[in-house]
Amino acid sequence: MSYTVFHLGILPEEQVKRWGDRVALRYRDDQQKKWLPITWPTVAAQVSELACAMLGHGVKIQENMAVFTENSPKGIVTDLAAFAIRAVTIPLYATSSAAQVKYIIDDAEIRLLFVGGQVQYDISYQVLNQCPTLEKIIIFDANVKKKAEDNTSIYLDEFINEVSIQDYKAQVEELRSQCSEDDIANILYTSGTTGEPKGVTLHHSCFTAQFYAHFEVLGESLFVPNSVSMNFLPLTHVFERAWTFLCMEAGIEVCVNHDPRSITRSLLEVRPNMMCAVPRFWEKVYDGVQQKIATFPGILRALIKHALKLGKKHNLEYLAQGKKPSFLLHFKYSFYKKTIFRMLSKAIGLEKGTFFPTAGAAIPPAIEEFVHSVGIGMIAGYGLTESTATVSCDQGIKTIGSIGRPLPGVQVKIGENDEILVKGPNITHGYYKKEEANREAFDADGFFHTGDAGYIKDGELFITDRIKDLYKTSNGKYIAPQVLESLLCVDKYIDQISIIADKRKFVSALIVPAYAEIEKYAKENNISYASMSELLANKEIYTMLEKRINALQHTLASYEKVKRFTLLPEPFSMAKGEITNTLKVKRSVLLQNYATEISKMYEE
Repeated sequence: MSYTVFHLGILPEEQVKRWGDRVALRYRDDQQKKWLPITWPTVAAQVSELACAMLGHGVKIQENMAVFTENSPKGIVTDLAAFAIRAVTIPLYATSSAAQVKYIIDDAEIRLLFVGGQVQYDISYQVLNQCPTLEKIIIFDANVKKKAEDNTSIYLDEFINEVSIQDYKAQVEELRSQCSEDDIANILYTSGTTGEPKGVTLHHSCFTAQFYAHFEVLGESLFVPNSVSMNFLPLTHVFERAWTFLCMEAGIEVCVNHDPRSITRSLLEVRPNMMCAVPRFWEKVYDGVQQKIATFPGILRALIKHALKLGKKHNLEYLAQGKKPSFLLHFKYSFYKKTIFRMLSKAIGLEKGTFFPTAGAAIPPAIEEFVHSVGIGMIAGYGLTESTATVSCDQGIKTIGSIGRPLPGVQVKIGENDEILVKGPNITHGYYKKEEANREAFDADGFFHTGDAGYIKDGELFITDRIKDLYKTSNGKYIAPQVLESLLCVDKYIDQISIIADKRKFVSALIVPAYAEIEKYAKENNISYASMSELLANKEIYTMLEKRINALQHTLASYEKVKRFTLLPEPFSMAKGEITNTLKVKRSVLLQNYATEISKMYEE
């Protein structure tokens, strides 16, 4: 089967020709409590109208515009309108601070800033007079209350109505005809766990290369009639951005989940076929299913345990290894899939699922085994902002713990210090206005240095850790903190964890417990407390968690094991600079903020 990929600048009109009135996007109207459709003709009309308005407001070819919003159809339309006139969009995380917004606006010399809701407007207005280039804030949500003294910001409808759309239609069509693969589509600013953020330039050629590669790997499964994908992760994240554009290229309906906190409800209402997610989502699913199973009668629990064991054998020991299961094994598995596994999947809205790309962090083996045993089509993968998302993903034979095989056209090799090096048409051309960073990132052969350590075995790529995150204890032993963290975070009592080990005598950890579970344990064991701090200081709580952590660590060498830990009464916070917008821990900040707690763990 041959696949046609359209430049994103001409995608809406081409999809109208291809699909007619097919639904392109769907969003939830909270007042009606319904998911409302937006067809391709409507998307095309909205894109053309906004593109004309952008030209009327003086937007030039390859001018940078910023989009600061939660996931919304208007955000997607803004991207496509910019692409139609060969402009560049820079998405900002909806949770960005004023300082982060100001840095990006100044660095990219933003003139027009599109914002979503009240939170984004308030932050943007706060920095308006501090940013010399910023001229106008355009507000998506008509319910946003502007400041009384604000004479600069306008609503999206006003932005469009201030221009005579008819006067610019011919110019939009001319620019569409000139759309080039060499144009920059997006500049995505990295989260910046160390140092200041860097703007990753992604040309249209990067996206086009990814679309062709994914069509080749995923094939006809992407073109199943009436397929629906749930847009869950922030569209600012390259993983969700590239996946959403891929779905739109394939004509797959995209349901835009506005608030990530409502994903549980959204899944039950939509019951999608596809959704890209991070391992943390599956950890929550796993924990929820385990708790539900625990409430079942003993006989049913035993039956589910047997079904999972059989599912693991059928899906992982046979199908994932390219082997054909016996008739009896397949018969038993089919029975469980139609009964027990369907019941478990239906309870979370995933019973119609075909595949679920998962990346962004290490997937705990226990989670990966469970998801595959139940028959949910998780596709483990690996990528970076700089690679326009996917470098590798599961294809054919699958090994638990691997991050798949490189995509067609992507070269992967292992360099010095086991660093993963990548090269291909999907790789960024460089960081925006960061020549020194570009020289450091690319070698003489054009390979991008990912900063991730890993290895290749039987064609599959495995990642071990971030090279900069590798810790060396005072005894000269190397510790990979992410491996330890992914091992321990599957415990239902652990919500967040950060390993401490660099230049230390032994491994310790800062742990943000799952507060509700801790309180439930306290109630069941008659432990009284006046505050969360008092409860977490209780020796019985510490001992209970210590036993569970030691059980999870039983396969590790002694020097790798967490010997002591501190339970924190408050979660890691973006406000305190402890985590990024993509929820990656800033280890250096934690070392500063919890210096006293860490010192106590190393007292004799």
